[in-house]
Amino acid sequence: MIRLTRLNRVPLVLNSDLIEHIDVTPDTVITLTTGQILRVRESAEEVIHRIIDFRRRIFGPDGLPTDTLDEDESVAPPEVEQG
Repeated sequence: MIRLTRLNRVPLVLNSDLIEHIDVTPDTVITLTTGQILRVRESAEEVIHRIIDFRRRIFGPDGLPTDTLDEDESVAPPEVEQG
């Protein structure tokens, strides 16, 4: 989730996974996958930087989740009981 500001200065928090594309018309216009359109005060570059910062906090700088396992642990699918 990223924090942005509508043109009327009302803050909003946006799920950045819903962004389909960003247009710059003088305003920054964000079109969501739902078809909803948002106009925000931040530049397209600032929106992109906030998305990158958010995803780095979630996945870490190397693209892996920040709660990764220790090196000596392996990831195995859970066993399924068959009856």
